[in-house]
Amino acid sequence: MTTIGGRVRAAMRGAGMQQKELAERVGMTPDALSRALSDQRGFAAVELASIAIAIGADVHELITGDPDPHRLILSARHAVEHDTGARRVDGLEEDAALLTDVRRAYAQAGTVPESEPLPADVEHVQRLLPEGFVRGFIDHLALLGVDVVCIENLSTACSAIIEARPVILVPATGNWFSQNWSLAQELGHLVLGHEGVVPGAHGSEAREREAHRFAADLLLPAEQLRETDWLRAEAPAVAELVWVSGVSTEALRRRLGALGLEPSSATAEALTWTTQKLLRRTWAGATVGDPISERMDDAGRRRFPGWLREAHLERIAEGAVGKGTLAWMLGVPAESLEVDEPERGAELSDDDTAHTTPTTTPTAEAS
Repeated sequence: MTTIGGRVRAAMRGAGMQQKELAERVGMTPDALSRALSDQRGFAAVELASIAIAIGADVHELITGDPDPHRLILSARHAVEHDTGARRVDGLEEDAALLTDVRRAYAQAGTVPESEPLPADVEHVQRLLPEGFVRGFIDHLALLGVDVVCIENLSTACSAIIEARPVILVPATGNWFSQNWSLAQELGHLVLGHEGVVPGAHGSEAREREAHRFAADLLLPAEQLRETDWLRAEAPAVAELVWVSGVSTEALRRRLGALGLEPSSATAEALTWTTQKLLRRTWAGATVGDPISERMDDAGRRRFPGWLREAHLERIAEGAVGKGTLAWMLGVPAESLEVDEPERGAELSDDDTAHTTPTTTPTAEAS
């Protein structure tokens, strides 16, 4: 489409919305909308903004014909009610401000390092990751060129391409086995080329299932599980597998069921325990120090990619940005942050960094 009116018409059809309904939603008269769609009058900026919201379109693309390079198209981890199979993502709208802050941190970094192409499938990922990769999973993902942001108050894990970098965002909750699954599942979305996997998006449930299978294959490979005699396995061995794989007892129990592997009654009982209970009661490593709490501490730590923090330090020293965003990334007051900065440094404004609200295009599932 070569005109704004034509692009709005196409987006309106794609949303399944009639002209009369759209006019009512955005406060235009049917005649004014009809003339604008026919390019007999221009759209006011406020009209285009309202139309974009009403039909779920990208206002930058409506105006220019090209996707907004700063637009966030998220894939979000769904919560699954296993009894009913229903899937949902709660709190994504409330996450908008946090996601905008993350995007701004990337936009203020200046030149963003180029990422290598991601592996094509889970087998390729497994070959690239070292044995025992789950311990230090975030650092190992960095070796694949995948950034991880771990931040408090995020309602769910999600992934996106930000400034051409593949990024996974996870809540800093201290729940290390849930975090591992989230990292693996969102990596699946990135590797499989999924975008906009959120409730209501076309094909989202199928793509979320694909990402869920990716996580299961990565963390609990079928060949490895089939090598175990589950009818003779005892709780300490199960606890060791849970620890090494970095998964929950529930995830292992469901994976065994999906593969048709029947455990002994004692093992089946152990897998009904919480992960903490299984490890603290039966895992040999739990008697040396407190590695379980160490993992919890790691999973609850605020984290941003090292290159991003370094980029902000350099930009602050150049006077290109202030230190507020770096302080936010580190979770400390700006006045307490001792960094080299010239006499005058200014943060980029929202106008400089484009949109302030990430766009989620419905298209994703959870463990």
